Amino acid sequence: MRRLTSCLPLVLLAIVPSAVRAQQYPVGRIETRLGEILFYPHPETPNHRASFIRLAGEHYFDSLTFNRVIRNFVAQGGCPDTPEGFAGSPYNLAPEFVDSLRHVYGAVGAGRDDNPEKLSAGCQFYIVANWRGLPRLDGSYVVYGQVIKGMDVVEKIVSEPTDSSDAPRTPIPIRVDVISLSREELAAYGFTPR
Repeated sequence: MRRLTSCLPLVLLAIVPSAVRAQQYPVGRIETRLGEILFYPHPETPNHRASFIRLAGEHYFDSLTFNRVIRNFVAQGGCPDTPEGFAGSPYNLAPEFVDSLRHVYGAVGAGRDDNPEKLSAGCQFYIVANWRGLPRLDGSYVVYGQVIKGMDVVEKIVSEPTDSSDAPRTPIPIRVDVISLSREELAAYGFTPR
């Protein structure tokens, strides 16, 4: 028994490094012809967060675009059937309003139509591109993320020439996936996860 006890610290040393590895956080990555956007999906909105991660993992967004862009308002994408609204969304999500998650500059929110239950389209997302934020949307649209890198790209997107329906005249295809970053890597972007 003494021999086993003397080996125990070596066994623990071999196990501990993997047990205390830096925690990894999911980060949405949106690649466009104008550059890359990274955003942190908030755990306080678990259904919206899980939906985005799931659809990104299925490459659902990769054939879609930023289909509605308005300077000093939002860059909106992920909707498969812009003219008809949200009929093409794979599902709708019940609202997850969180008082501490506001429509600040760089907030990522879930799009929806005018349904009375305020259900979000599972696929539609937008990024707030107004320096003052959009407080009038708080409590009506779910905020489920925050851009940590790439607001310069969002500004380029909302500055693109558009048609009368606010669609970019030159399409802005998106490629979306989810990467993992540590707390230290997030801190390098000036962001601290909750």
